[in-house]
Amino acid sequence: MLMKSDADMTPDNAAAQEEGVPVSVKIRERLREARQRFHSNDNIAAFIEPGELDKLLEEVTDKMQGVLDSMVIDTESDHNTGDTARRVAKMYLKEVFAGRYVKGPAITEFPNAEHLNELMIVGPITVRSACSHHFCPVIGKIWIGVMPNEHTNVIGLSKYARLAEWVMGRPQIQEEAVVQLADLIQEKTQPDGLAIVMEASHYCMSWRGVKDMDSKMINSVMRGVFLKDATLRREFLSLIPRQSV
Repeated sequence: MLMKSDADMTPDNAAAQEEGVPVSVKIRERLREARQRFHSNDNIAAFIEPGELDKLLEEVTDKMQGVLDSMVIDTESDHNTGDTARRVAKMYLKEVFAGRYVKGPAITEFPNAEHLNELMIVGPITVRSACSHHFCPVIGKIWIGVMPNEHTNVIGLSKYARLAEWVMGRPQIQEEAVVQLADLIQEKTQPDGLAIVMEASHYCMSWRGVKDMDSKMINSVMRGVFLKDATLRREFLSLIPRQSV
């Protein structure tokens, strides 16, 4: 069989061939060409072209319908599941995992004009994610401590919540999520110290598996002076009123 070379391809033929390629394959090829990771907790928005997220929604809907068919769920005569495939696809791409597919929130940074240098704590910020092992919900709270210096960039209090929502809006494990958030805030604000504590319930433990309803996971990240100064670290930890989540 004779194969057409790239030189023999007309613009119409090339467009037709391109049209038959799933959008997920196109996005994945761009990522690989750029030697970029696309793990479950990575943001890939820079590699998604305008209009492709809607095409991806259609593709995921088709694949999700296949999952429902393989689970022997009647989506034709069951009025409850007739549009479930699209609802699930939309939930993943545009809601609970939107942090993978959209660019980060716009964050306006201001100079520390008043040379603030006292401990500031933001929280509790309610966060929602899903574990990357089972896609079960992770629901919790985050407290953020910042020790600014005269060169620190100041951002609005609500922006900490927006950054947390963006990072948590991906399939995550809690240990990595807190580090990702710390790296992002560190980059945006450049403080002398940064401390984050997260407490969360994991439905992969309470909904399945051991089905333990009471267990929580608590972890922290300490940077800069919070890591070096035990007194400051104790002050931060004593001021966060942790409650059951």
